[in-house]
Amino acid sequence: MTKTVFSPGSATIINAISTGFGSAFGIGLGIEAEAKFSSVGVNCSSDLGADPHLMNLCVEKVLDHYKIGSAKDFDEIIPSLDFGNGQGIEVKTRSNLPLGSGLSSSSALSNAVVMATAALVAGEFYLEPLTDTEIINYGIDASLEAGVTVTGAFDDASASFFGGVTITDNSKREVLHWERMPDYNVLVFMPDKESLSGSSDVRRMKLIAPFVRIAYNMALDGDYLEALSLNGLLYGNALGFDNNIALDALQAGALASGLSGTGSSFVAIVDESSIDGVKEAWASYEGKVLETEVDNRGTRFI
Repeated sequence: MTKTVFSPGSATIINAISTGFGSAFGIGLGIEAEAKFSSVGVNCSSDLGADPHLMNLCVEKVLDHYKIGSAKDFDEIIPSLDFGNGQGIEVKTRSNLPLGSGLSSSSALSNAVVMATAALVAGEFYLEPLTDTEIINYGIDASLEAGVTVTGAFDDASASFFGGVTITDNSKREVLHWERMPDYNVLVFMPDKESLSGSSDVRRMKLIAPFVRIAYNMALDGDYLEALSLNGLLYGNALGFDNNIALDALQAGALASGLSGTGSSFVAIVDESSIDGVKEAWASYEGKVLETEVDNRGTRFI
């Protein structure tokens, strides 16, 4: 038996690090995880060069939930799944979502691995499936334990899982609002520079909290485009990125543009008439442009 899950990345509307409240939306780039039973314990691998530690932690969260593993008396529950005798779970991931770029690669990876692993185990042994909330929370717990996120990134994880737009209270891991986002085209500019969110300067981001709250209130009012641009400019300035990338996109006709997450990617929401203009504006910068679209479907089996 094999279970395969696709989980989209997401782009930032409001970065939650400074205030604890965030907002994000799903994008068409994502990560695919394939889980199957194997002959060698827990074995995770990735074609995108990701550290398998996070994936291993995600699998362990699922096994702990079902009380399977060396530290549990799992033989009484599932006699045929005996890790001690050389049986286990193998997870492989494939991706077109860049790592360490502010596009929620860790959240997408966690959602995909947890959902695929849980479906594999529950389906094989007729166990109760994980709920949506459990899948998201186990992925966040694994991400925090792996040190790949500052806040747990509930805004990113929920947008990746549900698709569309989410507005969240990250401290409570609560979705305050969800809705479909119009089917915009999305351009992503990736400078020749990486930024891993786990190593970002949190103290500096806290300084802009009063202004981020203004952007957050815009998002609450449904003004997602304005909120995205303001948030991106604020965090881009605080973290030392070149905001001219976003401003040039806006001048070229983008509906919204700004830094995503803690970088290094900038996103631009565009309509058909402005795609070429924004790409031309970004051609003067060192980096590459990815074309995608809004994802309103979220994490799903394929």
